[in-house]
Amino acid sequence: MEKLYIQVSGMDKRLIIVLIALFGICLLSAQDRNGVPDRKKKRVDLLYADEAQADQQLRPDVQVLIGSVRMKHDSMYMFCDSALIYEKINSVEAFGNVRMEQGDTLFIYGDYLYYDGMSQLAMLRENVRLINRNTELTTDSLNYDRLYNLGYYFDGGTLTDEENVLTSEWGEYSPATKLAIFNHTVKLVNPKFVLTSDTLKYSTDSKIATILGPSDIVSDKNHIYSERGVYNTASEQAELLDRSILTNEGKRLTGDSLFYDRKLGYGEAFDNVQMNDTVNKNMLTGNYCFYNELTGNAIATQRAVAIDYSQGDSLFMHGDTLRLVTYNLNTDSVYCEMRVYHKVRAYRTDVQAVCDSLVYNSKDSCMTMYTDPILWHGAQQLLGEEIKVYMNDSTIDWAHIINQALAVEQKDSVHYNQVTGKEMKAFFESGDMRRVDVNGNVLIVFYPEEKDSTMIGMNYAEGSFLRIFLKDRKMESAALIGKSNGTLYPMDQLPADKMRLPSFVWFDYIRPLNKHDIFEWRGKKAGETLKKSDRKPSASPRDMHIKRTKK
Repeated sequence: MEKLYIQVSGMDKRLIIVLIALFGICLLSAQDRNGVPDRKKKRVDLLYADEAQADQQLRPDVQVLIGSVRMKHDSMYMFCDSALIYEKINSVEAFGNVRMEQGDTLFIYGDYLYYDGMSQLAMLRENVRLINRNTELTTDSLNYDRLYNLGYYFDGGTLTDEENVLTSEWGEYSPATKLAIFNHTVKLVNPKFVLTSDTLKYSTDSKIATILGPSDIVSDKNHIYSERGVYNTASEQAELLDRSILTNEGKRLTGDSLFYDRKLGYGEAFDNVQMNDTVNKNMLTGNYCFYNELTGNAIATQRAVAIDYSQGDSLFMHGDTLRLVTYNLNTDSVYCEMRVYHKVRAYRTDVQAVCDSLVYNSKDSCMTMYTDPILWHGAQQLLGEEIKVYMNDSTIDWAHIINQALAVEQKDSVHYNQVTGKEMKAFFESGDMRRVDVNGNVLIVFYPEEKDSTMIGMNYAEGSFLRIFLKDRKMESAALIGKSNGTLYPMDQLPADKMRLPSFVWFDYIRPLNKHDIFEWRGKKAGETLKKSDRKPSASPRDMHIKRTKK
């Protein structure tokens, strides 16, 4: 194989060198156009020194300067007690009372400085302070890049402005943009709160802290946890993302995103919201929640659910809107109202309910259901114009059904125990209904049973007052008190017109089936809605006096 040799003349060599040089100039020009700072090659100039020395034999390129040394490089002035200028590499070592000044806004102090005039990088050590207007950065090791106008430390430092003190293991600060970034053991101390984080960005101009990692903001009253968001330390407003958490005196507000105003004392949560009261063991959920810590008021909407988990079995209650109103806050007589409206549905294993609106008052532990309320307990269905349920330690103590009261117990698909009256009071023990008192225009359809649960007939009766006793969530016996009349029909002779009271209706199609079913509103069929009367609850007879169960 023959080899090909190319002979290059001296002129050709010079041409190639020129082309390479031109290519390098073009490359540098392109870099500059792409935003890379131009690293100027200006010489570090000596302005003044009390004494200057040089050893042309041993160190011909080094100037030794002693006393009141002043130097300049571009627009940066440098002062110190003594210095070494390395002319060949255009660098400076400065010792004692080192000071760097750029314009009237940037001042850097330290005990030692190495300054590279080629890269324009200043490395200061021991007792370093960078002052930019009202911002001061202190550390023992600071590198300051003049080209990028950026100072950074890596062995612990503190940044202070008018309102905040920030410390971290590593950090950087730009005097031009007023932005600082901190990493590792970050702590921001404000007179009103303390913020700790792993990664934090902070603007000394806007006073906004940008949370970039797991962070805690703690004050006297509340605690915020977030992994991403912004906190304005001046306005005390926070916008937080990624399931941030706001905790206040036992109440815990969580959402996909949070807004919090510390001055006005309110927080808003959006999407997959939970407001958990660990003291009273209840919770609000939904896709929007508002809470005011100054008033104790809250509101939840968009698939809002109130959950009471104080008992072994949780109660789930849904409505279009849930509102919590607190009265006499910060006093010994504080109490709350829970208002739920509209299309209310509630579910617990032992009790279910529907109505248009509901109010629960913690002062008397009374839950009032308005507009076509229905309450289910096992096989019993209770309804009327208005139902008041009195609670004791989150369990039903007794219930008061006002006007057009109807109680129905399903025996099978055909037979139902039924009671109607002006008003009705049902009494519970350990969560089970044990007695029902019915007052005023009482009508009853009752199927007594043998010991083996065989129905022996149907008792149809009328009276003014009725008392029913229950066992195992079933009617065991009933007694009319006062003037009454009734008939017992054998099972094979039941009159069809007597098997259903005029007001009878069985709302099994409305009843919530589980905690998920509370979101599925099912209204009453046409003609089954109660027409509200003007009657007031009649005075209770002697046996209607209520004594609250004490536990």
